[in-house]
Amino acid sequence: MRAPAAGLNRCGFILEHTRLLSVPHAPEIALHVAQEATELWQKTEDELATIGLPPPFWAFAWAGGQALARYLLDNPETVRGRRVLDFASGSGLVAIAAAKAGAAAVEACDIDAFAAEAIALNAAANGVDVTVRLDDLIGLDEGWDVVCAGDVCYERSMAQSVIAWLSDLSSRGTQVLIGDPGRSYLPKDRLEALASYAVPVTRSLEDAEIKQSSVWRLKA
Repeated sequence: MRAPAAGLNRCGFILEHTRLLSVPHAPEIALHVAQEATELWQKTEDELATIGLPPPFWAFAWAGGQALARYLLDNPETVRGRRVLDFASGSGLVAIAAAKAGAAAVEACDIDAFAAEAIALNAAANGVDVTVRLDDLIGLDEGWDVVCAGDVCYERSMAQSVIAWLSDLSSRGTQVLIGDPGRSYLPKDRLEALASYAVPVTRSLEDAEIKQSSVWRLKA
């Protein structure tokens, strides 16, 4: 895959390098995902930085996000009629699941402009309304009833800042749901397990074809 030139239309880039496919563990949802995961992912972060393209987290259905999406689809009462935020949304998978489950309003935030474009494309492909926010919302409290976060505990500093913020939201009554396949910095002592799934994943990304992934509720 050739690197995108400066100023390239993000929508066009995503459509050129992805296919619309059903999510393995949530086949009710289709996403624009990378056709060749290895080819796309093996670009180094330094190379990507020279063309202004962050690592393409938006191009894959990660294990924690698939688990969260499955949980919401199977337990729609969790979000039905509520305001939901999907934090670090990536592809928008969890936000789309929340919308399909009957949430009153769904926001999906990410700091990657390509992710924001991918979320909009994926929401449209699934016929749901999702408000896309290209923003870092850590530290903010805008009255969400439910906040979902999938696969956010892979880096120490990020996990610490995200969990601290989510704990503040939880203390005032927000239900915080975390989807995770057991990444290094998941604070299990502060979580209550809700469900566990055997999630099909891409071996080139996760070193496995099936990843046991859980949905957790953050304790207040």
